[in-house]
Amino acid sequence: MKKLLYFLLLSMILMGCSNSKEVDSDALRLQSGSDLATLDSGLAVDAFAFEILNATQEGLYRLNKNEKAEPAMALEDPKVSKDGKVYTIKLRKNNKWSNGKPVTANDFVYAWQRVVNPETASEYAYIMYDVKNAKAINEGKMKPDSLGIQAVDDYTLKIELEQAVPYFKELLTFGTFLPVSKEFVEKQGEKYGTTVKNALFSGPFILKEWKIENKLKLVKNKNYWDHKKVKLKEINYKVIKDEQTALNLFETNKLDAVTISSEKVDKYKTDKAFSTRLDSALFYMQFNLKNRYLSNQNLRIALSQAMDKEKYVKTLLNNGSVPADKLTPNKVFTDSNNKDFNDGVEAPYSFNLKAAQSSLSKAKKELNTDNIQLTLLTFDQENAKTDAEYFKEQIEKNLPGVTIKIKQQPSKQKIALTKKGEYDIAYTGWGPDYPDPMTFLDLFVSDTTAKETGYNNPQFDEYILQSKTDLVTQPDVRWTTMQKAENLFLRDAVILPLYQRGTARLTNPQLKNRIIHFVGTTEYKEAYIKK
Repeated sequence: MKKLLYFLLLSMILMGCSNSKEVDSDALRLQSGSDLATLDSGLAVDAFAFEILNATQEGLYRLNKNEKAEPAMALEDPKVSKDGKVYTIKLRKNNKWSNGKPVTANDFVYAWQRVVNPETASEYAYIMYDVKNAKAINEGKMKPDSLGIQAVDDYTLKIELEQAVPYFKELLTFGTFLPVSKEFVEKQGEKYGTTVKNALFSGPFILKEWKIENKLKLVKNKNYWDHKKVKLKEINYKVIKDEQTALNLFETNKLDAVTISSEKVDKYKTDKAFSTRLDSALFYMQFNLKNRYLSNQNLRIALSQAMDKEKYVKTLLNNGSVPADKLTPNKVFTDSNNKDFNDGVEAPYSFNLKAAQSSLSKAKKELNTDNIQLTLLTFDQENAKTDAEYFKEQIEKNLPGVTIKIKQQPSKQKIALTKKGEYDIAYTGWGPDYPDPMTFLDLFVSDTTAKETGYNNPQFDEYILQSKTDLVTQPDVRWTTMQKAENLFLRDAVILPLYQRGTARLTNPQLKNRIIHFVGTTEYKEAYIKK
Protein backbone atom coordinates (compact mmCIF):
# COMPACT_ATOMS: atom_id res chain seq x y z
CA MET A 1 0.00 0.00 0.00
CA LYS A 2 2.96 2.22 0.57
CA LYS A 3 2.84 3.23 -0.03
CA LEU A 4 3.22 6.56 -1.71
CA LEU A 5 3.24 5.52 1.81
CA TYR A 6 3.22 9.51 -0.10
CA PHE A 7 1.96 5.70 1.41
CA LEU A 8 0.50 4.74 2.19
CA LEU A 9 1.87 6.78 3.58
CA LEU A 10 2.33 9.48 6.01
CA SER A 11 2.86 9.42 9.73
CA MET A 12 0.76 12.55 10.12
CA ILE A 13 -2.36 10.92 8.65
CA LEU A 14 -2.32 7.67 10.57
CA MET A 15 -5.53 6.36 12.03
CA GLY A 16 -6.02 5.03 15.53
CA CYS A 17 -9.10 3.97 17.38
CA SER A 18 -9.39 4.50 21.07
CA ASN A 19 -11.35 5.31 24.16
CA SER A 20 -10.96 4.01 27.67
CA LYS A 21 -14.64 4.51 28.40
CA GLU A 22 -17.34 2.14 27.29
CA VAL A 23 -18.99 3.26 24.07
CA ASP A 24 -22.55 2.03 23.71
CA SER A 25 -22.72 2.68 19.99
CA ASP A 26 -22.27 1.11 16.57
CA ALA A 27 -20.54 4.27 15.37
CA LEU A 28 -16.78 4.58 15.33
CA ARG A 29 -15.13 7.99 15.66
CA LEU A 30 -11.70 8.35 14.08
CA GLN A 31 -9.15 11.09 13.54
CA SER A 32 -7.47 12.05 10.28
CA GLY A 33 -4.49 14.37 10.10
CA SER A 34 -5.49 15.60 6.64
CA ASP A 35 -8.50 15.93 4.40
CA LEU A 36 -9.48 13.41 1.75
CA ALA A 37 -7.76 14.21 -1.54
CA THR A 38 -10.00 12.23 -3.90
CA LEU A 39 -12.53 9.40 -4.21
CA ASP A 40 -11.21 8.51 -7.67
CA SER A 41 -9.33 5.21 -7.38
CA GLY A 42 -7.47 6.04 -10.57
CA LEU A 43 -6.02 9.23 -9.08
CA ALA A 44 -5.56 8.32 -5.40
CA VAL A 45 -1.97 8.31 -4.12
CA ASP A 46 -2.02 8.93 -0.36
CA ALA A 47 -2.70 6.71 2.63
CA PHE A 48 -5.93 8.35 3.73
CA ALA A 49 -7.48 8.18 0.26
CA PHE A 50 -6.75 4.46 0.12
CA GLU A 51 -8.14 4.04 3.66
CA ILE A 52 -11.44 5.52 2.54
CA LEU A 53 -11.44 3.62 -0.76
CA ASN A 54 -10.85 0.35 1.10
CA ALA A 55 -13.90 1.05 3.24
CA THR A 56 -16.20 2.28 0.47
CA GLN A 57 -15.18 0.14 -2.52
CA GLU A 58 -14.72 -3.53 -3.27
CA GLY A 59 -12.12 -5.11 -5.52
CA LEU A 60 -11.66 -8.63 -6.74
CA TYR A 61 -9.88 -9.65 -3.52
CA ARG A 62 -9.34 -8.34 0.03
CA LEU A 63 -6.45 -9.03 2.36
CA ASN A 64 -7.29 -11.14 5.40
CA LYS A 65 -5.65 -10.90 8.80
CA ASN A 66 -2.76 -13.07 7.57
CA GLU A 67 -2.02 -10.66 4.67
CA LYS A 68 -3.32 -13.17 2.13
CA ALA A 69 -5.80 -12.28 -0.61
CA GLU A 70 -9.23 -13.84 -0.29
CA PRO A 71 -12.21 -13.55 -2.66
CA ALA A 72 -14.23 -10.33 -2.49
CA MET A 73 -16.09 -9.50 -5.70
CA ALA A 74 -14.36 -12.55 -7.12
CA LEU A 75 -16.37 -15.71 -6.52
CA GLU A 76 -13.26 -17.82 -5.95
CA ASP A 77 -9.51 -17.95 -6.44
CA PRO A 78 -8.40 -17.31 -10.03
CA LYS A 79 -7.75 -20.07 -12.52
CA VAL A 80 -4.15 -19.58 -13.60
CA SER A 81 -2.53 -20.92 -16.77
CA LYS A 82 0.52 -23.19 -16.53
CA ASP A 83 2.87 -20.40 -17.56
CA GLY A 84 1.36 -18.09 -14.93
CA LYS A 85 0.47 -15.42 -17.48
CA VAL A 86 -3.29 -15.83 -17.82
CA TYR A 87 -5.80 -15.38 -14.99
CA THR A 88 -9.49 -16.24 -15.34
CA ILE A 89 -11.67 -14.87 -12.57
CA LYS A 90 -15.36 -15.49 -11.98
CA LEU A 91 -17.35 -12.69 -10.31
CA ARG A 92 -20.22 -12.92 -7.86
CA LYS A 93 -23.56 -12.04 -9.39
CA ASN A 94 -24.76 -10.10 -6.34
CA ASN A 95 -22.15 -7.31 -6.48
CA LYS A 96 -23.92 -3.95 -6.64
CA TRP A 97 -23.10 -0.27 -6.87
CA SER A 98 -24.64 2.04 -4.29
CA ASN A 99 -27.20 3.12 -6.91
CA GLY A 100 -28.43 -0.48 -7.09
CA LYS A 101 -26.94 -1.31 -10.48
CA PRO A 102 -24.86 -4.49 -10.83
CA VAL A 103 -21.07 -4.45 -10.85
CA THR A 104 -19.91 -6.43 -13.89
CA ALA A 105 -16.67 -7.52 -15.50
CA ASN A 106 -16.94 -4.54 -17.83
CA ASP A 107 -16.55 -2.18 -14.84
CA PHE A 108 -13.11 -3.69 -14.17
CA VAL A 109 -12.14 -3.52 -17.84
CA TYR A 110 -13.09 0.15 -18.08
CA ALA A 111 -11.42 1.03 -14.76
CA TRP A 112 -8.10 -0.56 -15.70
CA GLN A 113 -8.11 0.90 -19.19
CA ARG A 114 -8.82 4.30 -17.69
CA VAL A 115 -5.88 4.03 -15.26
CA VAL A 116 -3.31 3.26 -17.97
CA ASN A 117 -4.76 5.77 -20.41
CA PRO A 118 -2.17 8.61 -20.41
CA GLU A 119 -4.98 11.17 -20.54
CA THR A 120 -5.97 10.14 -17.00
CA ALA A 121 -2.47 10.97 -15.72
CA SER A 122 -2.73 8.31 -13.01
CA GLU A 123 0.38 8.33 -10.85
CA TYR A 124 -0.22 4.67 -10.04
CA ALA A 125 -0.54 3.57 -13.66
CA TYR A 126 2.82 1.85 -13.35
CA ILE A 127 1.42 -0.61 -10.80
CA MET A 128 -0.50 -2.18 -13.71
CA TYR A 129 2.56 -2.59 -15.92
CA ASP A 130 2.52 -6.36 -15.31
CA VAL A 131 -0.74 -6.49 -17.30
CA LYS A 132 -0.15 -7.07 -21.01
CA ASN A 133 0.40 -3.84 -22.99
CA ALA A 134 -0.17 -1.59 -19.93
CA LYS A 135 3.20 0.14 -20.19
CA ALA A 136 2.94 0.72 -23.93
CA ILE A 137 -0.55 2.16 -23.50
CA ASN A 138 0.56 4.45 -20.69
CA GLU A 139 3.38 5.71 -22.90
CA GLY A 140 0.92 6.50 -25.68
CA LYS A 141 2.19 3.76 -28.00
CA MET A 142 -1.00 1.67 -27.97
CA LYS A 143 -4.69 2.29 -27.43
CA PRO A 144 -6.33 1.57 -24.04
CA ASP A 145 -8.57 -1.13 -25.49
CA SER A 146 -5.48 -3.25 -26.20
CA LEU A 147 -4.90 -3.77 -22.45
CA GLY A 148 -4.68 -7.41 -21.41
CA ILE A 149 -8.05 -7.56 -19.67
CA GLN A 150 -11.35 -8.57 -21.20
CA ALA A 151 -14.87 -9.38 -20.10
CA VAL A 152 -15.55 -12.89 -21.36
CA ASP A 153 -19.12 -12.30 -20.17
CA ASP A 154 -20.73 -10.07 -17.55
CA TYR A 155 -19.30 -12.14 -14.72
CA THR A 156 -16.02 -13.52 -16.08
CA LEU A 157 -12.70 -11.69 -16.44
CA LYS A 158 -9.68 -12.82 -18.40
CA ILE A 159 -6.40 -11.12 -17.53
CA GLU A 160 -3.20 -11.54 -19.54
CA LEU A 161 0.16 -10.62 -18.03
CA GLU A 162 3.47 -9.70 -19.64
CA GLN A 163 5.13 -12.30 -17.43
CA ALA A 164 4.26 -14.42 -14.42
CA VAL A 165 3.95 -12.39 -11.20
CA PRO A 166 4.27 -14.39 -7.95
CA TYR A 167 2.27 -11.86 -5.91
CA PHE A 168 -0.38 -10.92 -8.50
CA LYS A 169 -3.41 -12.04 -6.49
CA GLU A 170 -2.27 -9.91 -3.53
CA LEU A 171 -1.56 -7.06 -5.93
CA LEU A 172 -5.21 -7.14 -7.00
CA THR A 173 -6.21 -6.04 -3.49
CA PHE A 174 -4.63 -2.63 -4.11
CA GLY A 175 -6.93 0.35 -4.61
CA THR A 176 -5.87 1.22 -8.14
CA PHE A 177 -7.37 -2.07 -9.36
CA LEU A 178 -10.87 -1.22 -8.11
CA PRO A 179 -13.78 -1.19 -10.60
CA VAL A 180 -15.51 2.00 -11.73
CA SER A 181 -18.74 2.49 -13.64
CA LYS A 182 -18.14 3.89 -17.13
CA GLU A 183 -21.67 5.26 -17.34
CA PHE A 184 -21.32 7.09 -14.03
CA VAL A 185 -17.78 8.39 -14.58
CA GLU A 186 -18.55 9.79 -18.01
CA LYS A 187 -21.70 11.47 -16.70
CA GLN A 188 -19.74 13.19 -13.90
CA GLY A 189 -16.83 14.21 -16.10
CA GLU A 190 -14.02 16.07 -14.33
CA LYS A 191 -16.10 16.23 -11.14
CA TYR A 192 -15.93 12.46 -10.66
CA GLY A 193 -14.62 11.59 -7.21
CA THR A 194 -14.54 15.19 -5.96
CA THR A 195 -17.72 15.13 -3.83
CA VAL A 196 -20.12 12.60 -2.36
CA LYS A 197 -22.70 13.11 -5.09
CA ASN A 198 -20.02 12.70 -7.76
CA ALA A 199 -18.99 9.27 -6.50
CA LEU A 200 -20.37 5.74 -6.52
CA PHE A 201 -19.65 3.06 -3.94
CA SER A 202 -19.46 -0.73 -3.86
CA GLY A 203 -17.82 -1.59 -0.54
CA PRO A 204 -18.87 -2.27 3.06
CA PHE A 205 -19.61 1.43 3.63
CA ILE A 206 -20.88 4.43 1.71
CA LEU A 207 -19.50 7.94 2.12
CA LYS A 208 -22.57 9.85 3.22
CA GLU A 209 -21.02 13.21 4.05
CA TRP A 210 -17.76 14.97 3.17
CA LYS A 211 -17.12 18.46 4.49
CA ILE A 212 -13.81 19.77 3.16
CA GLU A 213 -11.09 20.10 5.83
CA ASN A 214 -13.70 19.18 8.46
CA LYS A 215 -15.22 15.71 8.54
CA LEU A 216 -16.35 12.59 6.69
CA LYS A 217 -19.22 10.27 7.56
CA LEU A 218 -19.41 6.67 6.33
CA VAL A 219 -22.52 4.54 6.76
CA LYS A 220 -23.12 0.83 6.26
CA ASN A 221 -23.84 -0.10 2.63
CA LYS A 222 -27.03 -2.15 2.53
CA ASN A 223 -26.36 -3.11 -1.09
CA TYR A 224 -22.98 -4.64 -0.23
CA TRP A 225 -22.81 -8.33 -1.16
CA ASP A 226 -21.37 -9.29 2.26
CA HIS A 227 -23.35 -6.77 4.34
CA LYS A 228 -24.24 -9.29 7.06
CA LYS A 229 -20.60 -9.29 8.22
CA VAL A 230 -20.49 -5.50 8.54
CA LYS A 231 -21.25 -4.63 12.18
CA LEU A 232 -20.58 -0.89 12.37
CA LYS A 233 -23.41 1.40 11.29
CA GLU A 234 -21.17 4.44 10.95
CA ILE A 235 -17.52 5.48 10.77
CA ASN A 236 -16.94 9.17 11.40
CA TYR A 237 -13.63 10.82 10.55
CA LYS A 238 -12.75 14.24 11.93
CA VAL A 239 -9.93 16.21 10.30
CA ILE A 240 -7.75 17.25 13.25
CA LYS A 241 -4.22 18.47 12.59
CA ASP A 242 -3.38 19.45 16.16
CA GLU A 243 -2.53 16.53 18.43
CA GLN A 244 -3.61 18.18 21.67
CA THR A 245 -7.01 18.97 20.22
CA ALA A 246 -7.42 15.32 19.30
CA LEU A 247 -6.35 14.19 22.77
CA ASN A 248 -8.74 16.62 24.43
CA LEU A 249 -11.60 15.16 22.39
CA PHE A 250 -10.45 11.68 23.32
CA GLU A 251 -10.27 12.52 27.01
CA THR A 252 -13.80 13.94 26.93
CA ASN A 253 -15.17 10.87 25.14
CA LYS A 254 -15.85 12.74 21.90
CA LEU A 255 -13.32 10.91 19.74
CA ASP A 256 -12.48 7.27 19.33
CA ALA A 257 -9.25 7.70 17.38
CA VAL A 258 -5.88 9.08 18.36
CA THR A 259 -2.24 8.41 17.66
CA ILE A 260 0.18 9.97 20.10
CA SER A 261 3.57 11.61 19.76
CA SER A 262 6.70 11.03 21.81
CA GLU A 263 6.00 13.59 24.53
CA LYS A 264 2.68 11.90 25.32
CA VAL A 265 4.00 8.33 25.49
CA ASP A 266 5.16 8.48 29.11
CA LYS A 267 1.76 9.78 30.18
CA TYR A 268 -0.19 6.95 28.54
CA LYS A 269 2.23 3.99 28.44
CA THR A 270 0.62 2.31 31.47
CA ASP A 271 -2.90 2.81 30.15
CA LYS A 272 -4.57 -0.41 29.04
CA ALA A 273 -5.46 1.33 25.79
CA PHE A 274 -1.80 2.07 24.94
CA SER A 275 0.26 0.12 22.40
CA THR A 276 3.15 0.58 19.99
CA ARG A 277 3.71 -1.29 16.76
CA LEU A 278 6.54 -1.30 14.22
CA ASP A 279 5.02 -1.32 10.78
CA SER A 280 6.27 -1.51 7.22
CA ALA A 281 6.31 2.17 6.23
CA LEU A 282 9.67 3.78 5.54
CA PHE A 283 10.14 7.57 5.77
CA TYR A 284 12.87 9.52 4.07
CA MET A 285 13.98 12.80 2.54
CA GLN A 286 13.80 12.71 -1.24
CA PHE A 287 16.30 14.81 -3.19
CA ASN A 288 15.47 16.60 -6.42
CA LEU A 289 18.47 15.89 -8.62
CA LYS A 290 17.37 18.63 -11.01
CA ASN A 291 18.31 21.17 -8.35
CA ARG A 292 21.62 22.93 -9.06
CA TYR A 293 23.15 21.87 -5.76
CA LEU A 294 21.52 18.48 -5.30
CA SER A 295 22.68 17.32 -8.71
CA ASN A 296 26.02 16.94 -6.91
CA GLN A 297 26.34 13.45 -5.45
CA ASN A 298 28.83 14.47 -2.78
CA LEU A 299 26.36 17.01 -1.39
CA ARG A 300 23.65 14.36 -1.25
CA ILE A 301 26.08 12.01 0.50
CA ALA A 302 27.01 14.74 2.99
CA LEU A 303 23.34 15.31 3.82
CA SER A 304 22.89 11.54 4.29
CA GLN A 305 25.82 11.41 6.71
CA ALA A 306 24.84 14.49 8.72
CA MET A 307 21.58 13.31 10.30
CA ASP A 308 21.51 11.81 13.80
CA LYS A 309 18.55 9.48 13.29
CA GLU A 310 18.98 7.60 16.55
CA LYS A 311 18.46 10.81 18.51
CA TYR A 312 15.51 11.70 16.30
CA VAL A 313 13.56 8.47 16.85
CA LYS A 314 14.29 8.41 20.58
CA THR A 315 13.50 12.04 21.40
CA LEU A 316 11.03 13.26 18.79
CA LEU A 317 9.20 10.07 17.86
CA ASN A 318 9.49 7.74 20.87
CA ASN A 319 6.74 5.59 19.40
CA GLY A 320 8.52 2.37 18.48
CA SER A 321 10.06 3.74 15.28
CA VAL A 322 13.63 2.67 14.46
CA PRO A 323 16.37 4.47 12.48
CA ALA A 324 16.73 3.46 8.82
CA ASP A 325 19.66 3.62 6.41
CA LYS A 326 18.00 1.63 3.61
CA LEU A 327 15.03 2.02 1.26
CA THR A 328 13.26 -1.21 2.17
CA PRO A 329 12.03 -1.85 5.74
CA ASN A 330 13.43 -4.56 7.99
CA LYS A 331 11.59 -7.83 8.69
CA VAL A 332 8.93 -7.28 6.06
CA PHE A 333 10.15 -9.19 2.98
CA THR A 334 11.58 -12.67 3.34
CA ASP A 335 12.67 -15.35 0.88
CA SER A 336 11.72 -19.04 0.78
CA ASN A 337 14.17 -19.69 3.62
CA ASN A 338 12.62 -16.92 5.72
CA LYS A 339 15.74 -14.79 5.30
CA ASP A 340 15.23 -11.03 5.49
CA PHE A 341 15.71 -9.20 2.17
CA ASN A 342 17.66 -6.48 3.96
CA ASP A 343 20.35 -8.97 5.01
CA GLY A 344 21.69 -8.61 1.46
CA VAL A 345 21.44 -4.82 1.34
CA GLU A 346 24.32 -2.61 2.46
CA ALA A 347 23.86 0.82 4.04
CA PRO A 348 26.63 2.97 2.49
CA TYR A 349 25.89 6.18 4.38
CA SER A 350 25.03 6.51 8.06
CA PHE A 351 25.48 9.23 10.66
CA ASN A 352 29.16 10.19 10.60
CA LEU A 353 30.14 13.82 11.20
CA LYS A 354 33.71 13.53 9.98
CA ALA A 355 32.66 11.77 6.78
CA ALA A 356 29.81 14.25 6.27
CA GLN A 357 32.11 17.26 6.44
CA SER A 358 34.60 15.60 4.12
CA SER A 359 31.82 14.95 1.59
CA LEU A 360 30.63 18.55 1.98
CA SER A 361 34.13 19.87 1.33
CA LYS A 362 34.26 17.93 -1.94
CA ALA A 363 30.79 19.17 -2.91
CA LYS A 364 31.65 22.82 -2.28
CA LYS A 365 34.76 22.51 -4.39
CA GLU A 366 32.87 20.84 -7.25
CA LEU A 367 30.02 23.37 -7.04
CA ASN A 368 32.44 26.28 -6.62
CA THR A 369 30.51 27.74 -3.70
CA ASP A 370 30.66 27.95 0.08
CA ASN A 371 26.98 28.73 0.58
CA ILE A 372 24.17 26.34 -0.29
CA GLN A 373 20.51 27.22 0.26
CA LEU A 374 17.84 24.51 0.07
CA THR A 375 14.12 24.31 0.86
CA LEU A 376 12.59 21.37 2.72
CA LEU A 377 9.02 20.65 1.64
CA THR A 378 6.85 18.98 4.28
CA PHE A 379 3.28 18.75 5.58
CA ASP A 380 1.35 21.34 7.56
CA GLN A 381 0.68 19.34 10.73
CA GLU A 382 2.14 20.50 14.05
CA ASN A 383 4.50 17.55 14.44
CA ALA A 384 5.68 17.98 10.83
CA LYS A 385 6.98 21.41 11.76
CA THR A 386 8.75 20.04 14.84
CA ASP A 387 10.39 17.29 12.80
CA ALA A 388 11.43 19.72 10.06
CA GLU A 389 13.01 22.03 12.61
CA TYR A 390 15.07 19.11 13.90
CA PHE A 391 16.23 18.22 10.38
CA LYS A 392 17.10 21.87 9.73
CA GLU A 393 19.08 22.12 12.97
CA GLN A 394 21.02 18.92 12.24
CA ILE A 395 21.95 19.94 8.71
CA GLU A 396 22.89 23.53 9.49
CA LYS A 397 24.91 22.55 12.56
CA ASN A 398 26.72 19.60 10.99
CA LEU A 399 27.19 21.05 7.49
CA PRO A 400 28.48 24.65 7.79
CA GLY A 401 27.41 26.77 4.85
CA VAL A 402 24.25 24.78 4.14
CA THR A 403 21.02 26.55 5.11
CA ILE A 404 17.51 25.05 5.09
CA LYS A 405 14.23 26.87 4.62
CA ILE A 406 11.10 24.99 5.75
CA LYS A 407 8.04 25.04 3.50
CA GLN A 408 4.86 23.53 4.96
CA GLN A 409 1.90 22.63 2.74
CA PRO A 410 -1.44 20.82 3.22
CA SER A 411 -1.21 17.17 2.24
CA LYS A 412 -2.91 17.53 -1.14
CA GLN A 413 -0.75 20.46 -2.23
CA LYS A 414 2.43 18.89 -0.85
CA ILE A 415 1.84 15.69 -2.82
CA ALA A 416 1.12 17.70 -5.98
CA LEU A 417 4.31 19.75 -5.64
CA THR A 418 6.36 16.60 -5.08
CA LYS A 419 4.81 14.88 -8.07
CA LYS A 420 5.61 17.85 -10.32
CA GLY A 421 9.19 18.04 -9.09
CA GLU A 422 8.68 21.51 -7.63
CA TYR A 423 10.83 21.10 -4.53
CA ASP A 424 14.46 20.80 -3.41
CA ILE A 425 14.11 18.24 -0.62
CA ALA A 426 10.78 16.58 0.12
CA TYR A 427 9.94 14.75 3.33
CA THR A 428 7.92 11.72 2.33
CA GLY A 429 7.32 8.08 3.04
CA TRP A 430 6.14 4.85 1.51
CA GLY A 431 4.35 1.74 2.67
CA PRO A 432 4.25 -1.47 0.63
CA ASP A 433 1.38 -2.05 -1.78
CA TYR A 434 2.11 -5.77 -2.06
CA PRO A 435 4.40 -8.29 -0.28
CA ASP A 436 7.53 -7.96 -2.42
CA PRO A 437 10.56 -5.60 -2.31
CA MET A 438 9.62 -4.43 -5.80
CA THR A 439 6.90 -2.28 -4.24
CA PHE A 440 9.69 0.02 -3.01
CA LEU A 441 12.30 -0.45 -5.71
CA ASP A 442 10.24 0.36 -8.78
CA LEU A 443 9.35 3.75 -7.31
CA PHE A 444 12.64 4.98 -8.68
CA VAL A 445 12.90 3.58 -12.19
CA SER A 446 13.46 6.42 -14.62
CA ASP A 447 10.07 6.01 -16.33
CA THR A 448 8.35 6.60 -13.00
CA THR A 449 10.50 9.15 -11.25
CA ALA A 450 12.40 11.17 -13.88
CA LYS A 451 10.01 14.13 -13.62
CA GLU A 452 9.77 13.94 -9.86
CA THR A 453 13.39 13.34 -8.80
CA GLY A 454 15.46 13.58 -11.97
CA TYR A 455 17.01 10.18 -11.14
CA ASN A 456 17.99 8.10 -14.16
CA ASN A 457 20.42 5.21 -13.76
CA PRO A 458 20.23 2.70 -16.67
CA GLN A 459 21.87 -0.05 -14.59
CA PHE A 460 19.27 0.34 -11.84
CA ASP A 461 16.52 0.27 -14.48
CA GLU A 462 18.02 -2.90 -15.96
CA TYR A 463 18.13 -4.69 -12.60
CA ILE A 464 14.47 -3.83 -12.04
CA LEU A 465 13.47 -4.91 -15.55
CA GLN A 466 15.24 -8.25 -15.16
CA SER A 467 13.57 -8.81 -11.78
CA LYS A 468 10.16 -8.19 -13.31
CA THR A 469 10.66 -10.28 -16.45
CA ASP A 470 13.36 -12.87 -17.14
CA LEU A 471 14.07 -13.69 -13.51
CA VAL A 472 10.49 -14.24 -12.33
CA THR A 473 10.93 -18.01 -12.64
CA GLN A 474 14.31 -17.89 -10.82
CA PRO A 475 13.36 -16.61 -7.38
CA ASP A 476 16.83 -16.82 -5.80
CA VAL A 477 18.54 -14.99 -8.66
CA ARG A 478 15.71 -12.45 -8.76
CA TRP A 479 16.15 -11.85 -5.02
CA THR A 480 19.88 -11.09 -5.28
CA THR A 481 19.30 -8.91 -8.36
CA MET A 482 16.83 -6.77 -6.44
CA GLN A 483 19.38 -6.49 -3.63
CA LYS A 484 21.95 -5.30 -6.19
CA ALA A 485 19.44 -2.73 -7.39
CA GLU A 486 18.91 -1.33 -3.92
CA ASN A 487 22.62 -1.27 -3.16
CA LEU A 488 23.21 0.75 -6.33
CA PHE A 489 20.33 3.09 -5.57
CA LEU A 490 21.57 3.75 -2.03
CA ARG A 491 25.10 4.50 -3.27
CA ASP A 492 23.60 7.07 -5.65
CA ALA A 493 22.14 8.85 -2.58
CA VAL A 494 18.80 9.78 -4.13
CA ILE A 495 17.15 9.70 -0.73
CA LEU A 496 18.13 10.16 2.89
CA PRO A 497 16.42 7.27 4.74
CA LEU A 498 15.19 8.41 8.16
CA TYR A 499 13.16 5.77 9.98
CA GLN A 500 10.94 2.74 9.79
CA ARG A 501 7.71 3.86 11.36
CA GLY A 502 6.40 2.71 14.66
CA THR A 503 3.05 3.94 15.88
CA ALA A 504 2.00 4.70 19.44
CA ARG A 505 -1.76 4.67 19.75
CA LEU A 506 -4.55 4.40 22.25
CA THR A 507 -7.02 1.72 21.27
CA ASN A 508 -10.38 1.15 22.81
CA PRO A 509 -10.14 -2.36 24.35
CA GLN A 510 -13.74 -2.90 23.28
CA LEU A 511 -12.89 -2.49 19.60
CA LYS A 512 -12.70 -5.92 18.00
CA ASN A 513 -11.79 -7.27 14.57
CA ARG A 514 -9.96 -4.20 13.34
CA ILE A 515 -7.08 -5.31 11.10
CA ILE A 516 -4.04 -3.05 10.71
CA HIS A 517 -2.33 -4.57 7.72
CA PHE A 518 1.44 -4.83 7.54
CA VAL A 519 1.09 -4.57 3.78
CA GLY A 520 -1.91 -2.47 2.86
CA THR A 521 -4.29 -0.27 4.78
CA THR A 522 -6.55 -0.62 7.85
CA GLU A 523 -9.58 -2.89 7.58
CA TYR A 524 -12.87 -2.06 9.30
CA LYS A 525 -15.18 -4.38 7.37
CA GLU A 526 -15.86 -6.73 10.29
CA ALA A 527 -14.86 -4.39 13.11
CA TYR A 528 -17.26 -3.81 15.98
CA ILE A 529 -17.40 -2.28 19.44
CA LYS A 530 -18.13 -4.87 22.09
CA LYS A 531 -20.83 -3.54 24.36
